[in-house]
Amino acid sequence: MLYRINRITRKVCINLVSAAFSFLILIPLLSRAQNNIENIVTLSGFVADADGNPLSYATIKVDSRSTATDNLGKFEIKDLSPGKHQLTISLIGYETLYKSFALTDSITNLSFTLQQGNSLNEVVVTAGRKPESLKDVPSSVTILSARDVKEQLNVNPSITAILGNTVPGLGTSNNKATNAGQTLRGRQVLVLIDGIPQSTPLMNGSRDIRTLDPSVIERVEVIKGATSIYGNGSAGGIINFITKKATGDKVISGTTSAGVNGNLAHPSNTLGYRFSQTLSGTINKFSYVVNGTYNYTGVLKDAKGNVNAQPDGLGENKLYNAFVKLAYKPNDHSELVASYNLFRSLQKSDYVNVVGKYGITPSVGQEGIDPGEPAGTPYNHNALISYHNNALPLGSSLDVSAYYNGFVSMNRYVAQGTAWYGPGQTKIQSFKKGIRLTLNTPWKAGSFGDGEITYGLDLLNDRTNQVLTDGRVYIPDMNMLNVAPYAQMKFDILTNFVLKAGIRYENARVKVHDFNTIARGPNGQGSIPVTGGKIPYKATTFNAGLRYNKYDFFNPFVSFSQGFAINELGRILRTATSSTLESIATDPIITNNYEAGFSSKVGILNLTGAYFISTSKLGANLVDVGGFLVPQREPERIKGYEITADLNLSIQWAVGGSYSYVEGKAEQANGTKVYMNGLRIAPPKATAYLSYRPVSALDLKLFWVYTGSRDRFDVRANGLFANSEGDVKEVSLFNLSAGYRFNRKWSAGLGVENILNSSYFPVVSQYRAIDAEYVRGNGATMSLNLSYSF
Repeated sequence: MLYRINRITRKVCINLVSAAFSFLILIPLLSRAQNNIENIVTLSGFVADADGNPLSYATIKVDSRSTATDNLGKFEIKDLSPGKHQLTISLIGYETLYKSFALTDSITNLSFTLQQGNSLNEVVVTAGRKPESLKDVPSSVTILSARDVKEQLNVNPSITAILGNTVPGLGTSNNKATNAGQTLRGRQVLVLIDGIPQSTPLMNGSRDIRTLDPSVIERVEVIKGATSIYGNGSAGGIINFITKKATGDKVISGTTSAGVNGNLAHPSNTLGYRFSQTLSGTINKFSYVVNGTYNYTGVLKDAKGNVNAQPDGLGENKLYNAFVKLAYKPNDHSELVASYNLFRSLQKSDYVNVVGKYGITPSVGQEGIDPGEPAGTPYNHNALISYHNNALPLGSSLDVSAYYNGFVSMNRYVAQGTAWYGPGQTKIQSFKKGIRLTLNTPWKAGSFGDGEITYGLDLLNDRTNQVLTDGRVYIPDMNMLNVAPYAQMKFDILTNFVLKAGIRYENARVKVHDFNTIARGPNGQGSIPVTGGKIPYKATTFNAGLRYNKYDFFNPFVSFSQGFAINELGRILRTATSSTLESIATDPIITNNYEAGFSSKVGILNLTGAYFISTSKLGANLVDVGGFLVPQREPERIKGYEITADLNLSIQWAVGGSYSYVEGKAEQANGTKVYMNGLRIAPPKATAYLSYRPVSALDLKLFWVYTGSRDRFDVRANGLFANSEGDVKEVSLFNLSAGYRFNRKWSAGLGVENILNSSYFPVVSQYRAIDAEYVRGNGATMSLNLSYSF
C-alpha cells in the first residue's frame, strides 16, 4: 500500500505542476473577460468602538483589497465588483471582525462596531488536529500571524531567525543554514508543514525548521511541551507551518515583491537580492495559490568587516522555493486540497574558513576554493492530498490526508573527520510517506455540558540514512513503519471548564540491514560488523488537561502530556561497539510534561505565564566522547518558565515582550546529576518590541532580542571545554522593521538587523567551544523590499 501511495503522490506532483501552468495561461483571458462585464461599485463605511467612538487606522480588507480608516473612522474602497465579498476589519486591541456581504448599488455605505479584543479568540488548528479557540487549549501556544512573519521577513528572510526572535522557549538562530541548538524547552521539536512531518528524528540533521520560505506561510502555530497526539519526535512540542490559501472571489490576484539587502557598514560584495511572485484566485468551485521565490544572500560580514565563511553558513547562499496549492469545493460541506512545495538552499562560496582560536581569535573567511559539493539542502519535497467533510452522520467530520516528504541535506566538506578516516562529506537522506485519518464526533451530557471526541489513525513510513559522497556508509538505512491509533476527548463541563484527555498507541518497527561501522583508520581499522534485524518499539502515551475560561482577567490551565520519540537512533548505531542490535540500547524516549499556566486580559494589558517540568527515564543527551557527540541514555529532568506581555497604549503605540528560562540535568549511572550542554539547553532569552503607527500607511516596529549568560561546565584535563560545553556570555541586539503603503497597490518594507552594528558571538558559536565555529555574528544588515499587489 505504501508503494502505491508513493506512486500516486509522484503522479499528483506532475499533475499539480501541469495544472499550475494551465492556470497561468488561462488567467489573463478570464480576468479580461470578467472586467468587461462587471460594473463599478464603491464601498464606504464607518468603524467605531462599542461606545460609538470612531476608530482611526483600523485595517479594512475586502477580499485582497485593503485600506485603513481615517482619523474620523471613515474609509472608502473603489472599483469593487457587484456580488458577494468577504470583509475583514482588524485593529490592535480589538477583536477582528469578519463579515460576508453583497454589493448591488453603485455606492454602498456600511457601519461596523469593534469589540475590545482578546488574543484567546484566535483559532488554533494544531493543538487538537481540528480548529478550536485558544481559550479551549490547556497548554502554552504561540501563534505568528502573516503580519508577524512579514515584519520579521523585512529583518531577516530565514525562518529560523524569524522564529528564534519571536517564540518564547525556542533557542535563537545561529546565523547558519541549520537550526542546531534551537530546541524548544530543552527538547527536540517536531516540525510540520500543513501536518507533513519535516523532522528526521531517526538521525537529527537540524535542518527541519528551515524547509520552506516565509513567502508561502499564512501563519505559524507553536505548541509547547510534549504531545501524544502527533507521535514520534514531538518531545519538546510542535512547530506547524500553515501555508497560504486563496481568499476572495477574484479570478486572479497576486503580489509581486522584489528587494535588495547588504551590510550597511561594510557593503563591498555583500549585495543580495530577493524576488517573489504570488498568484491566487477562485474560479467557480476551484481555487489556487501559486508562488515562486528566489533569494540570494551576498557575502556576510561581521561588525568589524570580517567575512563570515563559517561551515553551513548562509553567505553566498541561493534559495529556491516553489509552491502550488489547488482546492476544489463540491459543496459547502466538503473540500479537496492538493499542494506541493519544493525548497532548495545551497551555499557556493568564494571564501574558505580560516580557523581561529576559541575564546581568543574568531574564525574568518578568506578567498579560496572550498572542495566538495555545495552545502545546504539540495531539495526538500512536500506533496499533500487531503479531503475534508463536515456533514457526516451524527454531526461528525472527516479529515484524511496522504503525504510524501523527500529530504536531503548536505553537510560541509571536512579535510579530516573526527568520526571516520580521511576527508569526507556526509549527507542525510530521509524519505517519508504516510496517511493521517482524523474523525470528530460531538456528543452531549445533558446539563453537565457538551463534548466531542477526535479519533483516528496515523500511518508513517520513514526511511533515513547518512552516507558520505564517496560511497561510504556512515549510518545504515533505517526503515521505520509506525502505526498509531489515537483518541482525544474534549468535554465542556458546566460551560466554563474545558477538560481534554487523550491516548495514543505507538506500534513502530525499525528494520536495519547488516552493516559495518565506519572505519576510523586505514584499511578498515576500527570498523565493526553488526548483524541487522528488526527493532520493535511499542508504547502507550496519555495526555490530560483542564482549563477554566470564564474570566478574561484570569484564565488558568494545568496539563500533563507524554511524548514518544525514537530520537538519535542513527547516532547510537554509528557508535555501536557490539555486533548485534539486541545488545545496543535503542529504547524509545518517553517524555512526561507537566505544565501550569494562565492568560490574562486587564484593560489594555494582555499577559500570559507558564511553568513546566519535563522528565524522561531514558533521554538522549549528546556528550563529547572521543571527539564526537554520543547519545547518553540517562534520566533527564528539565524545568523552566515563560512570561509574555502586550500593552496597547493607544491606537498609535504598543509595547510588549517576553522572557523564557530553561534548565536541565541528566543523571549518570553513579547517581551524579550533571547539567545538560548547550545543544539542548539554551540560556535565558528576553524579547521586546515597540510599535508606532503614526498614520494608517506607516508601521514602525523596533525589536530587542537578548540572550543571557550560562556558565555550567569546567574545562577538561587538557585545559579546554568539551564539545558544546563552552561558557555563554550575554548578547543584546536591536532590529528595526518598517512598512509603508503608498496606495492600495504599492507598498515598501525596510528592515535593519543588528541596527547598532554590535560585535558579538552568537550563542552557538560560544557554547560549541570549537575553533572552526567560533565566528562572530552578522553586522548591521539592511533589507529594502518593494511590493505590488493587484
